[in-house]
Amino acid sequence: MSELDSLYQELILDHSKRPVGKGEFEAPEGSLSASHHEFNPSCGDEITLSVAVDPTTGAIERLNWDGQGCSISMASASLLSQLVKEDSLTADGARERIDAFREMIHGRGATEPDDELLGDAVALQGVAKFVMRVKCAMLAWVALEADLTQIDSARGTGS
Repeated sequence: MSELDSLYQELILDHSKRPVGKGEFEAPEGSLSASHHEFNPSCGDEITLSVAVDPTTGAIERLNWDGQGCSISMASASLLSQLVKEDSLTADGARERIDAFREMIHGRGATEPDDELLGDAVALQGVAKFVMRVKCAMLAWVALEADLTQIDSARGTGS
């Protein structure tokens, strides 16, 4: 195992043991919020991810999740939460990162992940080699995408 692979493995284990964003969700007053549940029937992983967005700026004001599953799904939700929080993302910025993550995780190593967009989430790039684990890594990202679609409908933007 290379030093980089070892570092990525440590990062994934750390996020699965000490997750960022896991816990109760309370939307700030005046925000638009949505919650979406994703379930992976092949392994039993499940995540409910909730998000609150400022209706005028599109800024993500809060993101929390709860769930259970393997270290990959839990670490992926944590890494997504960290990315949203650290980069103070808007809904559009989150969509850009969801697309980049999807490309990385479905690319089976054919594309180089964008470190600028994905930050520490690039640690999950090795999951692309294991088809059965791709959905585990994607659960939180798909849930956030569904939440943003719900919020777009409420805003009347339909992005």
